[in-house]
Amino acid sequence: MRRKNMLKMTAAACALIGATTILFSMAAEATVKAKSGQVNMVSTNYQVPDSQAAALTETKGREGNKEEVNYHVSMDSLNTGTPGEVDLTMEEAAKKGTDYLKNIFGLDLKGAYVYMMYNPGTITFPRAFWMGDVLFEKKQTPESTRWSFMVDAVTGELFNIGHSRTLNANPSLDYDVSLEKNYGVYAELAKKKVEECGLMNGAVDRVEYGSQGYGGNDPDITMDVIGKNGEIVIVSFSRYDQTFLGLITDSSRRISESAMDDLANDLANGLAENYEDVEVVTQEFSKGEPALKSAE
Repeated sequence: MRRKNMLKMTAAACALIGATTILFSMAAEATVKAKSGQVNMVSTNYQVPDSQAAALTETKGREGNKEEVNYHVSMDSLNTGTPGEVDLTMEEAAKKGTDYLKNIFGLDLKGAYVYMMYNPGTITFPRAFWMGDVLFEKKQTPESTRWSFMVDAVTGELFNIGHSRTLNANPSLDYDVSLEKNYGVYAELAKKKVEECGLMNGAVDRVEYGSQGYGGNDPDITMDVIGKNGEIVIVSFSRYDQTFLGLITDSSRRISESAMDDLANDLANGLAENYEDVEVVTQEFSKGEPALKSAE
């Protein structure tokens, strides 16, 4: 990960908090108001019908094929975005996301509730996307065990995917300095996950330590899996029991880093007035605040 200087880290601190919440815990939505031209957004030309809140028995793809599904899909009550004509429909995006959950987590979606949110893009992630919050109970609560995904609103490409839970234990959430050097077990797990799921267009070159933090009462650690072609997939595990918690794809990382570079440069050059009413609205699905720390 590129960390150019302290000025950039300080100037972009607030935006990083929002990005971290979305990319790792998938438990927040960033809603950003900016001047025209600052964020490239997909146009919106139609309204999402109220009937989308009904449970689905089948979904129809763009090619006209019908596939039976065994989960319930609805628009999240906090959703404020409206997809455009070029975007995937809510059902199509849910199908893409749940397929990723099956392939990467091995999750059986039977009886699951999938709550969808559409976002046309933000300052820190200027690409239209769909987010899904997946539970096996109808009510969404901070303590609920959940799986989440974020996909490109047009292509369905995976940006990130995650799992959060509340432990029946109280492990330490403190930063573990020893893991900066002794992270071998997590490196092996991360390499195996990336290779098994085909998350890189080529061979893995190496795995490096990324950061540490926590979601709710579950301490985590991230590994940077680096490919021979330069791709980087960020993979997260629980420091409590080594459970796989999620990942950020190379595409997502590049989009976010580029946006963060642009934002940091504008702030450093005194161009903050270009952004009007930057507002980050978070929906917290886990207890506590993420606290990431890197060895770099």
